This record gives sequence, C-alpha cells and structure tokens, in this order.
Amino acid sequence: MRRRVCPAGTCERMYARPHAALRPGVHSYRGFRVTHGEPRQRLVVPRGTVSLVVGFGPGLEPGGPVGGHGGKAVRPTASLATGLHTRARHFGHRGALHGIEVTLAPWAAHQLFGVSMNDLADTVVDPVDVLGRGFQELTEALRDTTDWPDRFALLDSALARWTESARGGRPPAGELLEAWDLLVRTGGTISVRDLAAATGWSWRHLETLFRRQFGLTPKRLARIVRLRRALRLLTTGSTPADTAYACGFSDQAHLTNEFTTLLGMPPRRFLAARGTAWRSSHWVAG
Repeated sequence: MRRRVCPAGTCERMYARPHAALRPGVHSYRGFRVTHGEPRQRLVVPRGTVSLVVGFGPGLEPGGPVGGHGGKAVRPTASLATGLHTRARHFGHRGALHGIEVTLAPWAAHQLFGVSMNDLADTVVDPVDVLGRGFQELTEALRDTTDWPDRFALLDSALARWTESARGGRPPAGELLEAWDLLVRTGGTISVRDLAAATGWSWRHLETLFRRQFGLTPKRLARIVRLRRALRLLTTGSTPADTAYACGFSDQAHLTNEFTTLLGMPPRRFLAARGTAWRSSHWVAG
C-alpha cells in the first residue's frame, strides 16, 4: 500500500492492490480525500478499464463528453460506475471529496455487474442500479471504517463474494481474452478480420462478444488503445510526427484529428493543459 499527500496537505491518496484471488480482473484500489475547499474540474481521458467509485461524502459532478456526443451529463452523485468511454469526459467537485475508486477490467465488471457492458459504454450510472442493495450496505460499512487497510479488506471480501455469485455468468472464453491481449499488444493496429482469424471466429461473432463483455467493438476499442499509446509517447518526449508513425496513424494530421475528436483538443494543447493539471492536486485517474 502506498500513500501520497499533496504539499498543501489538502489531498490524500492511498493505493493498494486487490487480493490475489481478484486479480487480474480487479486492477487496483485508490482511496482519496480532498479538503482544499475550492471547486475543481478534471478532464478524464478514455481508458480500457471500468471504474467503480464508492463515495463517502459530497458528490462528484459528472459532465458530458467532449463534443457533446456519446453520452450525457448526469446529476451530482457520491458514487458512480462507468463503462468504457470513447471520448474524454469532465468530472468536477465542490472542493471536498472522500471515497475509494476500484478499477476493473471490463470482463470482470461484466461478471460483477451482471449486465451487458454495451449498456454501460459512454455512460455514468448509480452503482445501485447494477449492484443492488449490497452496494449501499458496502458503502455504509466503508464509511464507518476509518482505517484504509481495513477498508481495502472490506472491498476484497465484498468483490470476492459478488464475483462468486456469478451475477454476470461464466468468465469470458479464453479466445476472447487472447483477442483483447492481442489488440493491446499490437497497439490497436491489428485489423478486425485478423483479430477474428486469430480466434477462429467470424468478425461479426467477435464484435458481438466484444460489445457484450467489454462494451465496445474491437474497432472502437482499438482507437482507445492507440490514443493511450500516443499519450504515453508524447508525454515522454516523442514528437507528434514520430508518434503518429509509431502508433499507426496515416500522418500527423490524422493524429491531430483523432485527439480533437476524442479529447476535444489537439495534442499540444492537451499536453499543455494536462501539465498544468498535474502540477496541482488531482483526484481522479486520467
């Protein structure tokens, strides 16, 4: 477990790994407490994971996705669950925030929530809608427990219990997980037909399974994978032109258009804005 506190002492974060029995489907736990009292807003970029936020106090204020498409703004909420997103989305808060974020692989969320992940793509929902009364009971238990290790242990127990109840059915087929891994290993550059051929399924069957268990088609997921790889390269000093070539974009203009579509701004502007955000306290993963 790791603890980080901002220089002003108004932002605390606790990081922990879930119990080994829950991995690799449940990726991480992150506790957070913000008390600086000033409203903040952050642009959260698309990523290939599902987020479950258990809030103990004042709520988050999810905004709509950039460009105004692929979802809608929702009312302020202390807790939330999100599927995979294809566009960046704004999240804000009034200056105080307290809770835990659980990051999951989409197939693990499918088992846990018991719904088609396609229904959660590009949207934000109340966790009670997918986890029922048990989520309210867990929230109350976590709120009443002030020690972070004990909170993480409670999460381990609850997630193991819910997963064992097989709300969403059996784990995904091995071929489907292999297709996911292959798409990630190739940086999102593999074609859908080649991906289907690697599984022995038709591309239509593969797309159906991807939508149900992951929330997106292989083509839409590949866009996220390429975007994430481009972000990593750009933030480590790669030029836009070199990044475009390495990530399979046709040229730098193609990379710029993709950033503008998915993040609402071109690469240089995004990196400048994100650099400013990183220098201040931040509270939700990007």
